[in-house]
Amino acid sequence: MLFISCSDSRVMPAQLTDAGPGQLFELRTAGAIVPPYPAGNACGVSATIEFALTQLGIRHVVVCGHSHCGAVAGLLADGTGAGPALARWLRQQHLTGVRDARGDHTLREAVEDHITNQLATLDSHPRVRELGGELTVEGWYYEVHTGAVTRFDPAARAFRPL
Repeated sequence: MLFISCSDSRVMPAQLTDAGPGQLFELRTAGAIVPPYPAGNACGVSATIEFALTQLGIRHVVVCGHSHCGAVAGLLADGTGAGPALARWLRQQHLTGVRDARGDHTLREAVEDHITNQLATLDSHPRVRELGGELTVEGWYYEVHTGAVTRFDPAARAFRPL
């Protein structure tokens, strides 16, 4: 499994999936951001995704966001207060309608929205499109204080308990 998650140390992919050594290929970025495929340009995230799918033969990808995510809070604040590199990283992303950062409930909605955006951006990667139905792609939301995990259900357009 390719597990794309936030760099936040509270997110522990092996613990979330009960995976042993060698069962996960982890890709961690601030905010679990999957940038659009950069045709003609180098990108470590894109190279890692391509390596996992092509060289390792992985056919299951999880994009996992989490509660109290500072990167998504930064997206809601339009990157204000971030250094220049982080601000550029955050500006790549777009939240579709959740712009009110008051309270955890709204931040949760923003994180869930962010996860579904990353799933859509992941589809811009040629190898992901090539694999089509051979590839299982899931979006997860992890609640850091309770350990609860929900999974995005595309048919219902909602997150359901895993």
